[in-house]
Amino acid sequence: MADLSRDDVAHLASLARIDLSGAELDSMVGELAQIIASVESVQQAPIADVTPMSHPMPITNVTRPDEVRPSLTPEEALAGAPDSELSRFAVPRILTED
Repeated sequence: MADLSRDDVAHLASLARIDLSGAELDSMVGELAQIIASVESVQQAPIADVTPMSHPMPITNVTRPDEVRPSLTPEEALAGAPDSELSRFAVPRILTED
């Protein structure tokens, strides 16, 4: 890759809407060049025989079986409610029909 210039860094900063001072632009030239070199070296890794994966460690989803268990009846669930309507909690309206 070609060397980065201060103008290249200023252009990237403007695209990212980042306001950098002159000193920050000067230091970012070297930092971005190092980042690009690091990415280029990673891209050279031999990956032809590597199986794609979503996670480096084997993961299994821990779930429990769906089983019907005893629970509250609608009447028991609504027993402590201040107001109910049609076997549901009734709450004050906060939105209008508009």
